[in-house]
Amino acid sequence: MSSSVRAGSGERGERTATRLKKGDTVLVVAGRERGKTGKLLKMIAEKNRATVERLHMVKRHRKGQGVQNPGGIVEKEASVHLSNLMLVCGRCNKPTRVGARRLEDGRSTRVCRRCGELVD
Repeated sequence: MSSSVRAGSGERGERTATRLKKGDTVLVVAGRERGKTGKLLKMIAEKNRATVERLHMVKRHRKGQGVQNPGGIVEKEASVHLSNLMLVCGRCNKPTRVGARRLEDGRSTRVCRRCGELVD
């Protein structure tokens, strides 16, 4: 009775390579926030997700923690899957795929696939 599913294939915890970084301006290409842009606040690489500023707002009920932190309903950003995000190029101001290029000094940088400009 051997299992036909290999360990590590299709499991939820697998990381995929991404060329997005905290602070990038991204466009949401799928989901309920489609068409909106925002700044990446937090990357959650283990889950292939990211938090975008003022997008995908959810309400959470918080218990009060004394006088300084009263309870109530708090709105905060929920994470979005990385496959639903596209980098917005600073030069051409359009959503683009991201490429990689080696500079003369050996450093690797990100490039806009649309206009060829360095992203960093």
